[in-house]
Amino acid sequence: MLLKNISLIFAVLTLSSALANESVRVAYIVDGDTIIVVRNGLNNTVRLIGMDTPESKKNARAFKNAERSGSDISYIISQGKRATAYVRGIIKRGDIVSLELDAQERDIYGRLLAYVYLSDGRMLNEIIVKSGYASVLTIPPNVKYKSRFLDAYTYAREKKLGLWADK
Repeated sequence: MLLKNISLIFAVLTLSSALANESVRVAYIVDGDTIIVVRNGLNNTVRLIGMDTPESKKNARAFKNAERSGSDISYIISQGKRATAYVRGIIKRGDIVSLELDAQERDIYGRLLAYVYLSDGRMLNEIIVKSGYASVLTIPPNVKYKSRFLDAYTYAREKKLGLWADK
């Protein structure tokens, strides 16, 4: 009985590990924190966990961010476009990336929530934050790398990188 339980636990851990590093093909970069990938033959919108970039289009969220920050809406959108361009400089349509899921697989909009890894093993989410193109946004239960993102954010702000160069 104990051997069966150990075998079952090993099988579950192996399956979890396989899902944590699933390779997918990039179909499109939507903006600085959202991409579309081909997963199991279908397009899936992926929201990068732990970070948030400015909006790159006029929408309700962009207006809300402009109001909250006291910035002009056109400034918010220009920053969002800079973040999107930065991400498009790192990954391209057709690239193979790996996804690591956390506790919650999808958000209320149906987007897949993931940490995205480049072919060289670096985490895209962290790169974007550390380069100064995103703020930290951790939403429980997906908080596995919160401290890494906070360290990356502090580094970018202190070095005045990316969007923080103007500040």
